Amino acid sequence: MEDLTPVQIVKELDRYVIGQGDAKRAVAIALRNRWRRQQLPEEMRDEVAPKNIVMIGPTGVGKTEIARRLARLANSPFIKVEASKFTEVGYVGRDVESMIRDLTELARNMVQEEYRQANTAKAEDLAMERLLDLLLPTPPGFAAIDDQGQSNDPLGEEHYSRTREKFRQMLVEGKLDDREVEFEATDKGPEIHLMGGMDMEQMGINFKDMLGGMFPAQTRTRRMKVPEAFKLLTQEEGDKIIDPEKVNAEAIERTEQSGIVFLDEIDKIASTSGGNHGPDVSREGVQRDLLPIVEGCTVQTKHGPVRTDHILFIAAGAFHMAKPSDLLPELQGRFPIRVELHSLGLEDFVRILQEPENALVIQYPALLKTEGLKVTFTDDAIREVASFAADINEKTENIGARRLYTIMERVFEEISFNAPEMAGEEITIDAGYVRGRLKDIAADLDLSRYIL
Repeated sequence: MEDLTPVQIVKELDRYVIGQGDAKRAVAIALRNRWRRQQLPEEMRDEVAPKNIVMIGPTGVGKTEIARRLARLANSPFIKVEASKFTEVGYVGRDVESMIRDLTELARNMVQEEYRQANTAKAEDLAMERLLDLLLPTPPGFAAIDDQGQSNDPLGEEHYSRTREKFRQMLVEGKLDDREVEFEATDKGPEIHLMGGMDMEQMGINFKDMLGGMFPAQTRTRRMKVPEAFKLLTQEEGDKIIDPEKVNAEAIERTEQSGIVFLDEIDKIASTSGGNHGPDVSREGVQRDLLPIVEGCTVQTKHGPVRTDHILFIAAGAFHMAKPSDLLPELQGRFPIRVELHSLGLEDFVRILQEPENALVIQYPALLKTEGLKVTFTDDAIREVASFAADINEKTENIGARRLYTIMERVFEEISFNAPEMAGEEITIDAGYVRGRLKDIAADLDLSRYIL
């Protein structure tokens, strides 16, 4: 994090998201402030609240992508949730604390995978030894000691050791890949899922621990080829090395200090009519349930209690029917930074098609290259696709950059279908080809509503 300055964060985001400079600057500052807070004296550190953000803008302009790329850049646990799926307790839906439990579970998976990667070499060595034991079992009486403390069969043991080393070399070289081995593998017990809206984790009860005696870890005989067996044994040995308590503690720490929650569709829970009846009752109830989570509280999870005081919340919404001021004043105060993302136009679409890493004009030729088909996209074709996207967005629902996907899919539909029979050919997509594929649909507004 020390090397990630706001300028560098924005540069990294520019590789994947076109435009929206204000939003990128806001999230870059919020991320940098986390590192700054960690450098403060401990007594001051807990007093510094995260700078939560509200992104205001239409769909398809990059709100989610900015938050997701930011989390990946910082290696932070990240979860995207729709605010509209939460309801008050008593209504059908999920309670708001479930997003923190889900975030903690994601953090735990991240930490566990990191430990697995760190212990890969050791786990592979242990798995190799287990595999050699299966391929070349030790003979009866191996390593037996006589009354004088000497080996009963030193020549036999030396011969076995040499043979084992030969088998080890053959394993490494892949000469035993066609062999099958039979071994006892740990069989995970049945998953226990509770029905109903109430989550018993709220009560601090871990049902798997309670019922662990009823469903103890069992083993079952597995028979598989050597490569598959090695992979499974490596995973088993790796999990044995990992201390679950240490993983849980680190996961909770990472959730609390670097977790990011992306609250989408926040405008859907704003009370637009100013009344206290009908749907507004539930919407306001969701806001009141969200308030303590965003303010800072302790949520019970199956891995331990998690404090939400320093989790970064990024809310987003189109705010067509509502305004940020329609949210509860207390909730507004917990999102001090507001940034507006602008609608995308023709020039933005041209840049989106060309500039990001693995842009669409790179993806489609790469996919078709796997069929032996060479596809070239001309500059005028890119501008034509962008022009159609901007035009359709203006005439119908504005879905932002997502329109490019629907148009590109239509442009490549015929080629994608016939690609296996066209191996070895070279195709150039120019503006004329794009117009030919789209002119009839674009001319018929009713048809374009369905297809594009």
